[in-house]
Amino acid sequence: MHTNKVIMNIAIVGYGKMGKEIERIAQDRGHHIVLKIDENNVNSVISENLKNVDVAIEFSVPQSAFTNISLMLDHKVPVVSGTTGWVDKLDLIIERCKNDKGTFFYASNYSIGVNLFFNLNKKLARLMNHFPDYEISIEETHHSQKIDAPSGTAITLANDLIQAIDHKEEWKKEKAESEESIVIKSYREGTVPGNHKVIYESSFDKITIEHDAKSRKGFAIGAVLAAEFIKDKKGYFTMNELLKI
Repeated sequence: MHTNKVIMNIAIVGYGKMGKEIERIAQDRGHHIVLKIDENNVNSVISENLKNVDVAIEFSVPQSAFTNISLMLDHKVPVVSGTTGWVDKLDLIIERCKNDKGTFFYASNYSIGVNLFFNLNKKLARLMNHFPDYEISIEETHHSQKIDAPSGTAITLANDLIQAIDHKEEWKKEKAESEESIVIKSYREGTVPGNHKVIYESSFDKITIEHDAKSRKGFAIGAVLAAEFIKDKKGYFTMNELLKI
C-alpha cells in the first residue's frame, strides 16, 4: 500500500538496474511510469511525450547526464538526478533553475542512511580537526560495472572533510601527493551495491566510520521520495531539504 498523497506520472531517464528498481518502488507507491528513456529511444524526448510527465528521475551515465537534465528542463519537466561524474556542470543547472524557474533535485547518493552518514562524517571531522596526528583516508567499493571512480559519494565525503579539517586541502585518487591530500581508494568488485569508509589512523590507533548498502532499494526509495518532495516546488534541492537536516 502506498502512503504518499499525490499520485504522479513519472519518466525514467536511464533504464538500467537503478531505473528498473526505481520503477518497482514508484509503482509500489501508486505512481505511473509513463515514459522510459534509454540510449535506444532518446528521440522520444519530445513535448508530446512529456506533456503529462510530472517529474523525471534521471540515473544515466556521466557523459549523458547534463544533456538529459537540460532536455527535461527545456520541456519544463522537474528533474531528480542521481548520476555522478558530471558535477563540474552542476552550477550551470542550478543557475538555469534560478533564471528559468525550473526544478532540480540532486544527490550523489539517495540512501537515507548515507545522508545521515554524510552528517556524521562532518561532525566527526570537526572533532578530529584538533588532532592532526591522525592521517585521513577514504575507501569505497562498488560493483564491477560502475563506471566512475571515485564514486560521487566518496567525493562528497572528501569535500566535506576538506571543509572541516584545516590541514587538508585536496583529495587524490589512490596516492597522496602531499600531507595536504586525502587519499580515496576505489575498488570494483562483483555486485557490491556500495560501501564507504572514512578512516583516521595514527601510530597507536584507528577510528573508522562505515556505511554499507545492502541493496539498490535504499537508493531507489530515496529517489522516489525526492520526486514526491519536489512536486509543485521551484528551485534547486538536495537531501538536506528532504530529510530536514
